Amino acid sequence: MRARRLVAVASVAVGLVALAGCRSEPGVAAYVGDHRITEDAVTAVIEDARSKNPTPTEVAETLPGQEPQLPGQEPQLPGRSQVVSTLVLTEVCERISAAEGYQSQGQVEPAQVAQGVGLNPETEYVRQVAELYTCLSGIPVGAPVAPTEQELIDLVAAGKRAGAVPADVTVEQAASQLDGDQLRQALASRDSLSGAVEAYDVTVNPRYRPLVFPVLSFTGQNIAVGVPLGEPASDTVTDISTPKPQLTPTEPTEPTEPTDG
Repeated sequence: MRARRLVAVASVAVGLVALAGCRSEPGVAAYVGDHRITEDAVTAVIEDARSKNPTPTEVAETLPGQEPQLPGQEPQLPGRSQVVSTLVLTEVCERISAAEGYQSQGQVEPAQVAQGVGLNPETEYVRQVAELYTCLSGIPVGAPVAPTEQELIDLVAAGKRAGAVPADVTVEQAASQLDGDQLRQALASRDSLSGAVEAYDVTVNPRYRPLVFPVLSFTGQNIAVGVPLGEPASDTVTDISTPKPQLTPTEPTEPTEPTDG
């Protein structure tokens, strides 16, 4: 069987894991091997996003002739954790691609990312996310992985806590609906990316923990299957926060436009 290729099209999720040992220099957000991602670099990306994506109130106060923001298109400005996760995973992806000779299988354009998150395509964060998705399209993913009993229990329990799974539904009933091709392919993608992250010695500042990159999500930005960036805090499959029962794949076999889920 030919290995599938991963291209992730979800918003990068929040969190990070603890710095280990002496890798805790002031002003460093994360490390990938000997590469430092500084807090100043993260701040620069945040400030660029704010300057290029004014809020509706700010747009109303701009000079005549500037296009007003359309209703429902308020920009989804990235948080610091999102920026850090993007920079970390991009560095990992570029390193493993160079070492193994992986080639991207599809080009994701900034305009695609911008449409999904409501940001100006000239935004630096948008450009970086597009580069990440393009790189990830070349990472091989093996055969689908069956969830363990504990992973299904964790998935259902988290869904119930958030209201995504009705409280009176048993684990067996919910698991029978959640366990399918989407979940198993997402677990394969998780395992592939987790191995890459571990191989390149990722550690991150405690202020961002735990960081999870979404591979499969419930409707919205609620992660069903994610990859811990840095030392994993747990093996749970899901971390969701709003009551949405559908699962949305974030691991298509060819590039598509980024979605909110």
